[in-house]
Amino acid sequence: MPLLEIRNLSVDFATSSGQFRAVDGIDLSVDKGELLAIVGESGSGKSVSMLAMMGLLPWTATITADVMSFDGHDLRALGPRQRRRIVGKDMAMIFQEPMSSLNPCFTTGFQIKEALRLHLGLDRKARHRRAVELFEMVGIPAPEDRLKVFPHQMSGGMNQRVMIAMAIACGPKLLIADEPTTALDVTIQAQILDLLTGLQRDSGMALILITHDMGVVAETAERVSVQYAGQKVEEQKVADLFETPHHPYTAALLAALPERATSRHLPTIPGVVPGQFDRPRGCLFSPRCKFADDRCKAEPPAPAGSGLGLARCHYPLNARSEVSA
Repeated sequence: MPLLEIRNLSVDFATSSGQFRAVDGIDLSVDKGELLAIVGESGSGKSVSMLAMMGLLPWTATITADVMSFDGHDLRALGPRQRRRIVGKDMAMIFQEPMSSLNPCFTTGFQIKEALRLHLGLDRKARHRRAVELFEMVGIPAPEDRLKVFPHQMSGGMNQRVMIAMAIACGPKLLIADEPTTALDVTIQAQILDLLTGLQRDSGMALILITHDMGVVAETAERVSVQYAGQKVEEQKVADLFETPHHPYTAALLAALPERATSRHLPTIPGVVPGQFDRPRGCLFSPRCKFADDRCKAEPPAPAGSGLGLARCHYPLNARSEVSA
């Protein structure tokens, strides 16, 4: 039984001009100890789908799902109090932009100890010991001193480490890392990724890594789910996806990697992710796809079989070789 299982998750936001579907029929499953990557451009619904699962979206969001279970709990049936016992303890998230995720009015030590008090009920001395241990675990130097400082007194990389320490403080079974290396320099990015993957291996927790960086996916993940305009368009094991992508969008993302460039200029994907007012009637990727025909523009495709990476495409790439194999 998967640790996390989501079936047909959709999220609609109420706007002044009507409903906007940000997540459209997403399926997702994560096993204990697994590292899953979710990739896609900005606007693909990666963060929104995870925030919906955790119950952290505003009242303007309408969330529907056939199945949304975590560790045996039906998340759809949980009340706010029951959900708070799980979120932050068994299920935790590292949010984007650590400088805006941490409260500037409180020290880093107060913020991490507050989580320990609420979820684990530790006394003051135990909270302090655990906070120092966590700061050491994530590589923060002079942890005793760092517990006393405010977020603005530390660098972005240090604040990101504080966020990671807060997320793993209660020993979660599932950790969601939402663009954990955004706005960090390359050296710090590598350190943060090594830290996350090391913690995942050592503790046995499941890790969902949300990113738009295919290079990060290649180095860290075991399985990858590709999202586009709120839909999942492909899912494969990482090695298989990099070798034989089946959706044109996945192939275009991989072709844009610098190491795969065959000319002086990097390939690009024309156009932008469709928004509320320009969503195509057929395949959502059809306006940007060089393979699209009239059928693609008029008829929404259904996901292909698992042998074709569940590609949401009328004409999956490499289909002939995959079927013959």
